Amino acid sequence: MAKMKTHRASAKRFRRTASGLLKRNKAYKRHLTGKKSAKRVRNLRKGTLVSRGDQRRIDSMLPQ
Repeated sequence: MAKMKTHRASAKRFRRTASGLLKRNKAYKRHLTGKKSAKRVRNLRKGTLVSRGDQRRIDSMLPQ
């Protein structure tokens, strides 16, 4: 039986934590940051965890 292939786009966007959860970057940081407050832009730098509903979908794309 062939190996399962990793979804490469997902592999570039998500990282697995030691406990098996998935980390992701926050959206709305790439451009148009001049109108956003410094505090808001600073908080967008931090990573966050993927929601539980999305975690199930992404787990199937990252078989590792």
